[in-house]
Formats: sequence, structure tokens, C-alpha cells
Amino acid sequence: MNTFNTSKIELAESVREFKDSAQATLSSLSPIDRLRQFRNKSPRFDPSIWSKLVNAGWSSILVSEELGGLGLDIEHACAIAAAIGQHPLPEPFTAIAIQSVTVLNSLQKGAQRDQLLSDISSGKLMVGLGWQESVGQVEPTEVLNTHAIQTLDSYILNGKKLWVTPGTGANGWLISAMEDSNIGLWWVPADSSTITLQEIDRIDGSSFATITLENTRIPKAFKLGSGEIALKAIRNGMEFARLAQSAELLGLAKHAFDTTLEYLKTRVQFGKPIGSNQALQHKMVDAFIQIELASACLSEALAQVLEKPEELLLLASRAKARCAQVALNVTRLGIQLHGAIGFTDEYDLGLYLKRAIQLNSWLGSIDKMRARYHQESIRDYSNKKFSSHKETISNFNIKDWNQLSESEFRNLVRHFLELNYPSHLRHPSHRLHLHECKDWYLTLSKHGWIAPSWPKEYGGMGLPSDKLLAFIEEMEDYGVCRLPDQGIINLGPVLIQFGNSEQKAYYLPKILSGEHIWCQGYSEPNAGSDLASLKTEAILDGNEFIVNGQKIWTTLAQDATHMFALVRTNKEGKKQAGISFLLIDLSTPGITIRPIKNIALEEEFCEVFFDSVRVPKANIVGELNSGWTIAKALLGFERLFVGSPKTPQYALQLLSSIAHSRGLFEKESFLAQYIKLELDVMDLKALYGTFAEIVKRGETLPGSVSILKIFATETYTDITRFLIEVCEEDGGTLGDIELDQKSINITSPMFNAIITTIYAGTNEIQRNILAKSVLHLPT
Repeated sequence: MNTFNTSKIELAESVREFKDSAQATLSSLSPIDRLRQFRNKSPRFDPSIWSKLVNAGWSSILVSEELGGLGLDIEHACAIAAAIGQHPLPEPFTAIAIQSVTVLNSLQKGAQRDQLLSDISSGKLMVGLGWQESVGQVEPTEVLNTHAIQTLDSYILNGKKLWVTPGTGANGWLISAMEDSNIGLWWVPADSSTITLQEIDRIDGSSFATITLENTRIPKAFKLGSGEIALKAIRNGMEFARLAQSAELLGLAKHAFDTTLEYLKTRVQFGKPIGSNQALQHKMVDAFIQIELASACLSEALAQVLEKPEELLLLASRAKARCAQVALNVTRLGIQLHGAIGFTDEYDLGLYLKRAIQLNSWLGSIDKMRARYHQESIRDYSNKKFSSHKETISNFNIKDWNQLSESEFRNLVRHFLELNYPSHLRHPSHRLHLHECKDWYLTLSKHGWIAPSWPKEYGGMGLPSDKLLAFIEEMEDYGVCRLPDQGIINLGPVLIQFGNSEQKAYYLPKILSGEHIWCQGYSEPNAGSDLASLKTEAILDGNEFIVNGQKIWTTLAQDATHMFALVRTNKEGKKQAGISFLLIDLSTPGITIRPIKNIALEEEFCEVFFDSVRVPKANIVGELNSGWTIAKALLGFERLFVGSPKTPQYALQLLSSIAHSRGLFEKESFLAQYIKLELDVMDLKALYGTFAEIVKRGETLPGSVSILKIFATETYTDITRFLIEVCEEDGGTLGDIELDQKSINITSPMFNAIITTIYAGTNEIQRNILAKSVLHLPT
């Protein structure tokens, strides 16, 4: 089956179909109790079941059609692995169908190589890979003491391979060895009398083997490759296996989560379902966030492997680290929330935990994968660092951004910034006011770059999600300030979705031009997170509303020309039912704005008072009393914006700069924490991209967008807290410090991070919303 010309939507459907088929196969052939049945048996799997899986096409999924296989890709293979995660299987699918087949696929064509692939595909052979020779080894050349000596008609191999699977029951192995100074790969059948095999029991009931070769003689024809080709083949096999492990680990986590969620809904104590306990609800929401994060990370990895195979090591390391962490955490949480029954062998949840432990330990643990990712990302960045455009570019308004590669797009953004961004505004230590950054606002407006996510038909750039993320990254790398952007990030999308044609025609161009600067009037005293309790009222008087009340925590209201506000237009019925969404000109008589100093001693917030303020009836967006629907949509846009990787990435770059200047990367304790935060930001980008695509398609953001806000703001907080900690005495300095001839403020990011966990609905409220509306836990 050739999928080269298949569209992404069709491909996604075929992958889902493959997973559904795999789940059906596993449900009928391999109930989970089989894991218990194979304890202390040899081999630890059933050859007859493997034959049935072969007949279902599992062993041939990555084998080319010309050799009798299905000729599919790693996405389809991982669909099976994900199904295995939900229905754990004793048979070594990943070791044979992914790892060994990928190694062989990566070698040059030849009679022996082709025969092995054909025999694996047809089920005649069960083949493993023997490459590892020390505990904790993650690279094939770290330790390689197995040697091959060529004789007249054969090779003689001597050495020992650890953690080989399958062991007992395999027909042979692909063995790496050194021949003189070159790495090579040989096919070694299992029937040689000079091979010793020792089984090693694994925690999940499976087994690995230690294989010792003592003067093992094999024919010359069994040499499969050498040098860089052999090395690359082994690495490809390991990385594809790690991707399959990631899919299986994610499947494990999802099953454990679903099992636990159902238990919390049905297990009753003290007359109530235990899932009504808020502490348990928040634990489950956090587990849900981690699963969604891992899912986005793996989806991005699988998509990019097909587009950017040169980044295979980066992608596999990152996916394995994230998915292993999530599987271990969620299965452990599941056992805890099940109580004593979860700790018994008769209850299946323990088998999922054991499987997660086994998968994490094989082919590199979480810490190993994180360190590998960091080291490779440094090399990758150095190799791919794009040089800035030097030629003059007169037109930055590209009709189709997809015509540019990522590197071309990034170069274009950098050149735009070099030409246009004021140097004195780079890396500001505080939120800038309008008078400080208005020229930059107007520059972006003039070039059509002020609204990167708006559709082109409304004057935006219409960037696809990958370009939007690159745009954010380049702006952050360059140190671009945040504008007074409520009109761009919140009101614009609301008007595009809910405004009438007159409102769109009047307001959208003025937002883009900077003639109108907007602030948000949502929160009130005693109506912050409980937004439905707002009391600011608008009473209709002819063709005008008379507005009275107060708004608070209004960001940069002193710089704004207009406010979009929620006002009460009906006091009867449910609180949410009597709210309208109103556009207010702040120059209207009766409005008073009073700035409030925040914890950083900056006047970022304001109180706004309305005393019989007259607002035209035409300024209502949507229908009268339908403001709650619009408010929720706007909060979705706001949570998408707050969930952007922009601020955590800026904080991470600041942390990196300070760490380099102080030699902190030489300290293992710092490096381990830094890499974790680095991967959190990378996976946040993947999660953000999934929601950005929803907005791009013009669809309503789902309630689950709250997970983005929670994870982004808490990651931001973690980075800024660590930043202050590593700065030692400088972490308590008031104002700026000097670093590499630049002034930076150490405490300002932390203060900003704190407020991000509060506005747009506190993270605790977001967890309550997710528990109720997404996980449907009992109240």
C-alpha cells in the first residue's frame, strides 16, 4: 500500500482504522491475564499467537510490498503499539516488527538482507537485535567489545550482548561487532552450539537475554553491512523502537487513566462517589493534562519524522522521555486512587505499572532521553543556524506563507526585526506602556504583521500553526516587547466570530491601524473567578445603554481608547443568562480610570468606574443577554494566548543566558533541572499547535483549552522560580542587573508569572472546570 500521495486527513483516518483493528485483534487474541500466565515459562510468549498476528500483517507493517510486506510507515506501526499499550501483549512486537525490521530496511539491498525481511514478514523468522553491552548504554558505539574476525570463508564472532529481546524462542539475531576499526552488523542464527543464552526475568513477566558468543562461526554471506551504513541502521532501529515505545507508554497511560476515572465515578464512600472530592479531581485533571501533553508531543514527533528524518534522534528522545514520565506517573496515581485493591496482583492496574517500568528501562530511561535530547539539540542548532538575509527585501506581505520553508520564514522574520525593531526596546524588563512601543505597533501595522493569527481576509497574516510558532519563537529570540494587544488577541477573534458586518467593517481596521487600543472589562470586586456574579449594569434607554458600575484588574486601561466589557442587562433568571457583551469608548463622559500598583511596583492594572455612561445600543456584540456565550469564547482565545509558549520560552532563554555566563551548565544538578524545563517548553509548543490549528480552521475552542493555560503558566512559574534561585544574591536585587552588557531584571519574570496563574480564570478554577465539563467527575 503506497501512502505517498495520501492527504493528511486520509492518512490520519487510515492510522485510526489501523489502531481500531489492532485493538479488536488484541481483545480477541490476548486478554491481559496472559501476562500472568507466562510467568516463569520459556519462551515468554506464544508462537501460535505470533503467527496469528503475522497473518494480521503486524510483522510486515514496515516491510516493503516487493518483499511481501504492507509498506506502511511508522505512524501506522505506532498505532499498533498504542493499542498494545491499552491491551498489553507478551509477544515482542516492537523488537521484531519495528526495531529489527527498521535496521534491515536501513541497510543496502542484498540477498541476505532481503531474505531476512521477507522471512520476518511471513512469520518464518523471529529476529531480535543484539547491540547493547553495558547498563545504561543508549548509543551503539559507547561500548563495543564484541569483535568479528574474517577467515577464508567465514567470520568468527566473540563477545556478549545484554538486554536482547526476543531471547529464547528467537530464530536468530542481528549482532553488532567491531571488525578491525569498523563497526559491522551480522545475521547470527540461534542454532549455533557456541552461543550461550541466559534469560533475565523482567518485572512485567517478560524476559530479556544475555547472549554470549564464543568463537561463533558464521558464513561470509551473513555480513549485512559495515561502517556508517551499519551504524546508521542500528541507530534507526533504536529510534523507531523508541517511538513505538512512546506510543505504547501513552496507550498504557490512557488505559490507566480511563480505568481510574471510571472508578472515581462509581466507587462510593461516606455516601458520595469519591470522585466528588476536589483534591482527587485536581489530581486527575493534572494527569489529563500530562496525557494530552504527551499525545501532542508524540503526534508532532511522528509527523516530523516523515518530514524531517534528520531529526529522528531528537524526536524519539523527546517522545520517549515525555511518554515514559506520563505512563509512570499515571499508573502510579491509578494504584493510589484505587486504594488497597489497586495494590493486589489480581487487579490489572499493577500490570500496567510494571509494563511502564519495563518500557522506561529498556532503550534509555527518562533522564537518559532528556540528556540525549539536550545534547543533540545543541548540535542540531549549531548545524542549522540560519544566516540572516543580507539582500534588501521590500515586501514582507507574502501572499502564501506556505511557499516558504521554515528556515526561509525564520530568516525573513529576523531580517524584518533587524530592519524595523527599535534596538532600545529589546528584552524589556517590564510590561511597556503604549507611549513606549506605539511606533513598533504602527510599524507592524504598516507591513500587515500586527495580527499574525487573523485570517487574511480581515487583514491578518493568516499564518499556519507551524509558522505561527516560528513567528513567536523568533520574536522571543530577538527580545520583542509585548504590545497593548487585547484588541488583537481577544476582541478581533470575537468580532470575526460573533460581530455583525458593520462592527467588523468599523472596528477591525481600527484595531489593525492602532487607532483603537482596547482593554478588557471583565473582573469586578467580588466577581473575579466568579465572573457570572458581575454587577456592572447596562439599562436600555431608547437607543442607548446607561452603564453604572466598576471594573478592576483592567490591564493597561490607562493606555486604552476602548473597552470590551461584560455588563448585566437582565437581573432575572440564571446569572449567566442576563449578561451582554458591550463595546465602550473610554472617552465617553462618566468614566474614571485609576491605576493600581502591582507587586513589582508597576502600574499595569487599573480600576475603571462607570457613572451613568451612555453607550450606543449598536455596540452590543451578538444578541442582547447572550454575552456569556461570547465571554466563554473570548476566554478560550485568552487562555490560548496565555497558554502560548512565548513567555515560558523568554524566561528559559533568560535562564540559559545567565547559566552560560556563570558556568552553570557544568553542574549536573542544574543541567538536569534545566533540561526538564526545556522539554516542558518544547512539548508546550506541540500542545499549543493543536489548539492554534482549531482557531485557524475557524472552529470553537473546546473547554479542554484550559489545560494549555494551566501548563503554560505553571511551566513559566517553575522557570522563573528556578531563575531566581540560581541567581543567588542577584535574585533579590531590586531593579536591573548587568549581564553581558545588557540590563535585565531577575524578579520581573517571576512577578509576571504569578499573575498569569490568576488572570483568565485562576488555575484552580480551571481545574474545577476541566473536572466537571471535560472529565465529567461528580460534584
